[in-house]
Amino acid sequence: MSDTQIKRRWTIVSGSHRPKSESGRVALFIKARAQELFSDLDVSIIDLGKMQLPFWDERMWTAEPTPEWVPISQMLKASEALIVVSAEWAGMVPAALKNFFLYCGKGDLTHKPGMIVGVSSGPGGAYPVAELRASSYKNSHLCYIPEQLVIRHVEEVFKSEEADAKGNDQYLRNRLKYSLTVLNEYAKALGRVRESGVLRPKDYPFGM
Repeated sequence: MSDTQIKRRWTIVSGSHRPKSESGRVALFIKARAQELFSDLDVSIIDLGKMQLPFWDERMWTAEPTPEWVPISQMLKASEALIVVSAEWAGMVPAALKNFFLYCGKGDLTHKPGMIVGVSSGPGGAYPVAELRASSYKNSHLCYIPEQLVIRHVEEVFKSEEADAKGNDQYLRNRLKYSLTVLNEYAKALGRVRESGVLRPKDYPFGM
C-alpha cells in the first residue's frame, strides 16, 4: 500500500484514570499487534488517564460540544471499530470510562463493532466485561462482538519478546491475534450495515 492511500482506522480506549496505567500499556501492545496483522490499518489510542474529559451533563444535548470532546468525536467517527480496555476497580468499570460512554450518544459509534479487554492486577477482570456489555451499548449503539479478552495478573504478560513468551502469556497473545482477526471481519460486515440505508438514527436515537 502506498503512503498516499487512505488507511482504515480503529480506535482503542484505555479506560484507566492513571496517567501510567497497565491499561495504557496493554492498549499500546494491542495497537502494535493490530497494525502488524493488517498493513492497511491505522490505530489511534484515547488514553483517559492523559486525555481527561469533564463530567458529562445535559448541556451536551443543547449547547456546543465540550471542546475536549470534539477531537475525540472526530476520531471515533472516522474509525470503523473500537477496542475498549478496562481496568477493574472494586469490581467496576473506572468512572472515566463510564463518563466516556455518556458522551458517545450522537452517532460516534453507531453500528460499529467493539471488542472488550478486561484488565486486572489480580485474578479478576471479568466484571468490567459484564458491566460494559450490560449498559455501554445502549445509546452509543456500539455492537460488541462475542470475542473478548480477560487479562488477569496483567503485570506478568505482554512484556517479553514474542519468542520468549510462555504459558498464559503466549495463550493471551494467540487469543488476541484471533480476536483481532474476528474484529476485522466484523468491521467489514458492519460497514455494509451502515451503508445499507435502513438505519434511522433521527427517528430512534436512543436504545431501549
